[in-house]
Amino acid sequence: MKRLIILLFACSTALATLYAQTAFEEGNRLYADGNYAEAAEAYEAQLADYPSPEAYYNLGNAWFRQNELAKAILNYERALRLRPYWKDARYNLTLAQSRIIDNMEDKQAFFLSQWATALRNLLTESTWCILSIILFLLMLAAVFCFAFARNIALRKTGFHTAWIALLLSLACMAFAASLHHRDSARAEAVIMQGIVNAKASPDKSGTDLFTLHEGTKVTIRSTLADWAEITVADNRGWVRLNCLERI
Repeated sequence: MKRLIILLFACSTALATLYAQTAFEEGNRLYADGNYAEAAEAYEAQLADYPSPEAYYNLGNAWFRQNELAKAILNYERALRLRPYWKDARYNLTLAQSRIIDNMEDKQAFFLSQWATALRNLLTESTWCILSIILFLLMLAAVFCFAFARNIALRKTGFHTAWIALLLSLACMAFAASLHHRDSARAEAVIMQGIVNAKASPDKSGTDLFTLHEGTKVTIRSTLADWAEITVADNRGWVRLNCLERI
């Protein structure tokens, strides 16, 4: 019975993968023929069963061709969550963002914070974890060298290598934890409607504070019923949850 269950599970997984691959290839064919709406449907069919950075990227391209900038930006962002170092996706995201109407001026963050965030986003959470483990093992090897080497030069090398490797290991683990928190909270979102007025309170009769446009990236601070408190640049307000989609 156990073997039968394993066999059925393997067969179902193989069939799902085959279906996803077929949908992806069909999407590529439709995209090449200029049928962008149909291509988007094919890519979405694959993503429902097998999310991949390639499918998100191609779906973003299909929406971009239809001038659906918010949907394009959303899917480029999702592709970069899975493959942060993808230059093509980063370029297309920047291109799509350059075409949206955005009157929000970002507050200039401290340059060290900007560098740290940019460095963190270069790799995925799992990659940072692997690097942290490798550096920790290097630290242990260096400690062993420091403790048992008879040569003074080797002991000095082991000592300095140990503390440097430990610091780098902790930094990598911090980056991994930060990415895990970001992806678990899913606090970043994209405005999906053309024009959205952010209000002072979670009520349709609330005072309008500022205006957001399709494709603007915001951060969700909290939710209340069908409202979300968001921040963008130096502005904070409430918008309806159905006006945005989480990355």
